[in-house]
Amino acid sequence: MTILQLKARCILLDIEGTISDIRFVYEVMFPYASSKMGPFLVENWISLPVQDAVRTVAENAGIESIDDWLGANWQIGRPEAILKFAEHCQQLMASDSKATGLKMLQGMVWQFGFENGSLRAELFADVLPALEEWKATGHDLRIYSSGSVLAQKMFFKYTVLGDLTDLFSAHYDTTIGTKKEVASYDRIIAESQYEPEEIVFVTDVQAELIAARQAGMQVVASVRPNNVPLPAEFTWPTITSFSQLQFLNSIGLSDT
Repeated sequence: MTILQLKARCILLDIEGTISDIRFVYEVMFPYASSKMGPFLVENWISLPVQDAVRTVAENAGIESIDDWLGANWQIGRPEAILKFAEHCQQLMASDSKATGLKMLQGMVWQFGFENGSLRAELFADVLPALEEWKATGHDLRIYSSGSVLAQKMFFKYTVLGDLTDLFSAHYDTTIGTKKEVASYDRIIAESQYEPEEIVFVTDVQAELIAARQAGMQVVASVRPNNVPLPAEFTWPTITSFSQLQFLNSIGLSDT
C-alpha cells in the first residue's frame, strides 16, 4: 500500500465518495429526501427557511416572478402552489441537480430524518481513525460538499459512530460556489486564511481536483468502491483509504 507523505495545515474533504460510500447517499439519503419532500413542504411551507429556499430555487431556475410561476399569494400555502413546486423539486432530484435552493430543502428534510432516528450516516471504516489522528496532530479539518452546510452538520452529528461535529472547524457548500469552479476554492482559501499550498483537498471528482489545483491547493483523488472511475490517463496522487495519507508537520513549522 502506497503511503502519501504530505505537508499541510488544513485538510479539506469531500463527503460522497470520499468519506462515505456513494451508495449511502444515492440509495439511502436521496430516496429519503424524495419520499419526504412533499409532506415536508405541506407541513412547513409557511416557515421562513422554506420560503427562503423556495425563492432560491426560483432564482436558480431563472424564474423572474414567483407569483407568475406559483400563483399570487403563494406564500400562504395554496395546495396547487405547493404541488407545482414539489413536482419541480422532484424533477431536480431526478436529474441529480446541485442547485443551491434544492440542497437547502434537502438539508431540512434530512435534518428531520436524522433527528428522528430514520437516518444515520455511514462512513468508510478507515475514516474516523484518520480524522482523529489528523485532528490530534493539530491539523485543521474542513468539509466542502454540494450538500448544504445544514445537511453536512446533520450528517456528522448523527453517524453510526456518534457525534463527530467537533472534528471540523468549517463547512462549505454551493453558496460559496460550485465545486468545479476555481473561484470557489479561491474563496475558501481567502476565508480560511491559509496559503493555497497549505491546504490538501481530497475528493473523487476529477473536475473538482482540477479546479482546486488551479487555485493552488494540493489535491488527492479518492478512489473508493462504487465511485465513477477516474480517466485512465489520470496521474495525480490517489488513495483508496485515508490510512494512506500521512501528514508531516504543518507547513511553516519545524520538522524537528
